[in-house]
Amino acid sequence: MYELQVEEMSCGHCVKAVTESVQALDRDAKVDVDLASKKVRVATRADLKAVSAAIVEAGYPVTASSTV
Repeated sequence: MYELQVEEMSCGHCVKAVTESVQALDRDAKVDVDLASKKVRVATRADLKAVSAAIVEAGYPVTASSTV
């Protein structure tokens, strides 16, 4: 599982965009977004760098990431 700090998320649209960007890599990925803390937890078989790149490509800067 990965935990990413994703800035500039503020609404349901942001949650949907981030979730869909990760699920485009792995349709079975479990994505949990906490808007208050701007954290995204992802359970996936995809590589952390690929997940981070997908979120950035969707327009949301990833400022930190780790494996949990």
